[in-house]
Amino acid sequence: MAAGDDECTASVGEITISPVKVQRLPHLIHYLPNLKTFPNPLDRNQFYHPSDGFYISPCDVILRQITYDLSGTFPSPPPHLAYHRAGPRKQIFFDPSMTRVAIVTCGGLCPGLNTVIRELVVGLWELYGVRQIYGIIAGYRGFYSFEPMALNPKLVEDWHKRGGTVLETSRGGFDLEKIVNSIKDHEFDQVYVIGGDGSMRGAVTIFDEICRQKLNVSIAGIPKTVDNDIGIIDRSFGFQTAVEMAQQAISAAHVEAESAVNGIGLVKLMGRSTGHIALHATISSRDVDCCLIPENEFYLEGKGGLFEFLEQRLKQNGHAVLVVAEGAGQDMIPRSDAQKKETDESGNPVFLDVGQWLKSELKSWWDRDHPGELVTIKYIDPMYMVRAVPANATDNLYCTLLAHSAIHGIMAGYTGFVSGPINGNYAYIPIAEVANAKNPVSTMDHKWAWVRSVTNQPDFTKR
Repeated sequence: MAAGDDECTASVGEITISPVKVQRLPHLIHYLPNLKTFPNPLDRNQFYHPSDGFYISPCDVILRQITYDLSGTFPSPPPHLAYHRAGPRKQIFFDPSMTRVAIVTCGGLCPGLNTVIRELVVGLWELYGVRQIYGIIAGYRGFYSFEPMALNPKLVEDWHKRGGTVLETSRGGFDLEKIVNSIKDHEFDQVYVIGGDGSMRGAVTIFDEICRQKLNVSIAGIPKTVDNDIGIIDRSFGFQTAVEMAQQAISAAHVEAESAVNGIGLVKLMGRSTGHIALHATISSRDVDCCLIPENEFYLEGKGGLFEFLEQRLKQNGHAVLVVAEGAGQDMIPRSDAQKKETDESGNPVFLDVGQWLKSELKSWWDRDHPGELVTIKYIDPMYMVRAVPANATDNLYCTLLAHSAIHGIMAGYTGFVSGPINGNYAYIPIAEVANAKNPVSTMDHKWAWVRSVTNQPDFTKR
């Protein structure tokens, strides 16, 4: 039923592509081999008319890598990885009339959370006829701290128009024993975890314990991070909405800077470990003079430094706009030994405000090198505005496809997986891979070169 580490060879004309390795996708039958199967209720759904090719087979896969150097100058390391394609299967492993579902949102807010919840509820209810659907309140701790909320299509009808998460969320509170006991006590058969990389690591731990106890429970992850820092998948939901909102902050900073003598507009955007929002917002807005991200170290003083660049730009244009991701320059900010050890409830290092620090450094530099000359520095921090808004149309569509992909996979008996797009096609990826995969901005690729061409900023390489 679930394909293993299969390999095959494909030939295109006279060119042979090296073997393809299909990543093993966990399935309930791997430890519960005698499970009963059921015909897919989509066969009887009045809105569907399944035809040849409608149902996905185990042999239908998505290649992770789709670019090749056919000259052989830079050979790609074999084998080439592939993942099982997402979509409905002919047979399912749950009786919809008896199935009990839990949906939980964990970690920080992100545009689209309510859309994913809504589409999970509507998809389970309308596509498969599941009637026992529950929301877990306040993240992982909600499994053992609150009674689940019964969900239905009427209740969630307009949730996609609201920011945040109606189910509420929290960081931390992960107690494996209490969570698994709650799953058993409430007789949940399916668990959908919506969260970032930390939440996905928690989902891996729950999945491992479910397998150890051989429980007939499937768990699926829907990766959420406004920073777009989760690897393997093309992008995280909410990211495009965040870029759109970030551009509004950049436009405001540009107006403020342009309206003042030696005006500097400083915008801090989300991005603890990656600068995707800052990068995409910079390219899209075209009003940014310098973009600072965690992946690209920078310095302030001396030739080729930020201060020299800004001085030149102010002489040329009379104003400048600077965008900085929250994780950029953290090693440059003075902090006490206690601050160096401080972590949040999720175990992440606590970052200091790089925007406030940079604003202070800019003011000190100007007062030192340009005494008596006017300067105006406007600092805009739209971080919580960016993550709290409802998803835009593109992200709403994306959230729907993610939710329905997860439903089809979990109903087919797959477990311990994440649904997400790879090269534009939706696939099922083992959740352990996603939990540990990163998606940093490569400062060696064309996208970062586009930023440099738009801003004409220095490379901050000391020579």
